[in-house]
Amino acid sequence: MLVSWNWLQEYVKLAPTISPDQFAERLMMAGLNHESTEKSGQDFVIDLEVTSNRPDCLGHLGIAREAAVLFDLPLAIPAAQLREQGPAVSGLARVTIHAKDWCPRYSARVIRGIKVGPSPAWLARRLEAVGVAVINNVVDITNYVLLECGQPLHAFDGAKLRGREIVVRAARNGEILTAIDHKQYPLDESICVIADAERPIAIAGVMGGADTEVTGATNEVLIESAEFAPRSVRSTARKLKLHSAASYRFERGVDPAGIDSASRRCCELILELAGGELASGVVYEGAAVPMRSPVILRLAQLPRILGIDVPQDRVAEILKGLGCADSHRSATTISVTPPSWRRDLTREIDLVEEVARIHGYDQIPEDAQVPMVASFRAESDRVLTRVRKTLTSAGFDEALTISMVTPELSDLFTPWTDAPAIVADTPILETADRLRRSLIPTLLAARRFNETQQNPAAELFETAAIYLPRTGELPNEQWTVGMVSSGDFWDLKGVVESLGRELFAEMNLVAEPIALPLLDLNRSCRIMVDDQPLAYLGELSPKGYQATGLRARTAVAEINLSLLAKFARRTPQLKPLSSFPFVSRDLNLVVDETVDWRSLATTLRHAAGTLLESLDYKETYRDPAKDGAGKKRLLVSVILRSSERTLTNEEADRVRQEIVAAAAKAHGAKLLDA
Repeated sequence: MLVSWNWLQEYVKLAPTISPDQFAERLMMAGLNHESTEKSGQDFVIDLEVTSNRPDCLGHLGIAREAAVLFDLPLAIPAAQLREQGPAVSGLARVTIHAKDWCPRYSARVIRGIKVGPSPAWLARRLEAVGVAVINNVVDITNYVLLECGQPLHAFDGAKLRGREIVVRAARNGEILTAIDHKQYPLDESICVIADAERPIAIAGVMGGADTEVTGATNEVLIESAEFAPRSVRSTARKLKLHSAASYRFERGVDPAGIDSASRRCCELILELAGGELASGVVYEGAAVPMRSPVILRLAQLPRILGIDVPQDRVAEILKGLGCADSHRSATTISVTPPSWRRDLTREIDLVEEVARIHGYDQIPEDAQVPMVASFRAESDRVLTRVRKTLTSAGFDEALTISMVTPELSDLFTPWTDAPAIVADTPILETADRLRRSLIPTLLAARRFNETQQNPAAELFETAAIYLPRTGELPNEQWTVGMVSSGDFWDLKGVVESLGRELFAEMNLVAEPIALPLLDLNRSCRIMVDDQPLAYLGELSPKGYQATGLRARTAVAEINLSLLAKFARRTPQLKPLSSFPFVSRDLNLVVDETVDWRSLATTLRHAAGTLLESLDYKETYRDPAKDGAGKKRLLVSVILRSSERTLTNEEADRVRQEIVAAAAKAHGAKLLDA
């Protein structure tokens, strides 16, 4: 928000006792960050950062209110004095609202016999100081009032309104509007427009149309002052890639009680600077301005939260200066009704914050005793911290990708669901309108970008939600971690196993083959736990490389963090290490091609019993000439250890024989001697 120092003096007399730098510093200490102060002729322009919860500060009057209460100065708000000499406005204009959810309130006034021309020097100087182009006296006045009170307005050429009618409605598919920037915008039913009896003449809350703009030939204007729903304006501005000073304020919410006063102020200035005759009355359609509910502040909360006592009279003075109406006061509480322009004041803690920032954070000593209770981290946060630590330790970099993707990316990899992706009405980017069902496609796109930048070894991971559609219900937001790596299947499998160890998760995992077009059939799997899919991992297939445009070797993995967190343990578990040596045995087993590693490993583990410490797959080898067609060799390493004694070779050989016998019985395996 650019603030003219000279303009501000119209409402609160700050000079000469307070310099622009002192003023900006005090506002910064009260929550309005100071970006810069620049000299502009005989004026200073102060750039303030206004947070989204303070739209009341998007006008000079809002900043003046802050200054008045911060510096204990009187505030002068101009009261519009109107001379209504013309016929009743009801005979000159009609207003109908068909889209009440998008436009809760709309008012219109009509001025006839105006003379459009250049603005006076004082008005032009103020607009130019804050970066607004000077056009003509009528348009400049609407911009002036917007920058004065934060309420956007628009002036229509009354003679160009067909049927002398204003209709607030949804646009019709196929309608096109040429805006005052003289660009054409295609409209559809998701966009709210202002129309006359025949056609759209403005995009509601965003920009007016060229067909009814005020020109040098205009002699009658209809002044619009309205309230438009923030969500509607925001989605329209993004869809059309059309943003304006008006949309910026409507997106954050305007003061419903300020609609009429802004209209009156605009008409007053037009009558003063452009002449004309104001029609009697105002056309108003929509809901009444809602009443604010009182908020009770318990005075004991101030020392409890801030660590200092603030006298009750000082508290009442601050709240009154901010525009709050004193509803009731007792020895222990103050009840106030917040003003209409402060939508952010709804709770007791909001009033505590207002007292603190106006009284001054610098008034709170560093050693103020504020009772504190240590916060408790949720188990999901603990799991997430360990996941990030493990993956960054493994050489991965954390990525952040968008949650809405193109149809091509959406369909690239969908292991968790077969249901079609949810399609949003408003894309984040062009054609990116699908809520993602997996993190892998966007991570692969990021890896592809890295390849084009000569960084083929980008190791990336992301923790975020994916959205799995459910019939007749809201989507299942599954918290997930996705990984892409330049390693092979076994490297990434090791990283996944490291995650399980870091989380001290005790799970009965089962790996099973999975056929996914993106992944190599022989180097991919699905990991199950309690008959639920926990993870998918594998190397890209030839089709996967073709679909993604990747050239370097790439492996991917995706884990259901929501499920993994259920098995995570909060604290490390002590497990004593055996002080006795291990004994290893390598087995070279010939089995049928149809025998998979999962079933064979289950048999071997069961046969080895309690002495088995680890069972590792080493290699698969095929030699039809020696072993016969349809056969393969599996090289397996078995580690045996006892926690009570040193194993003898005889004991190890006996376990080895039991393993071989079990494999032969269950799978027809044949042991090859070294």
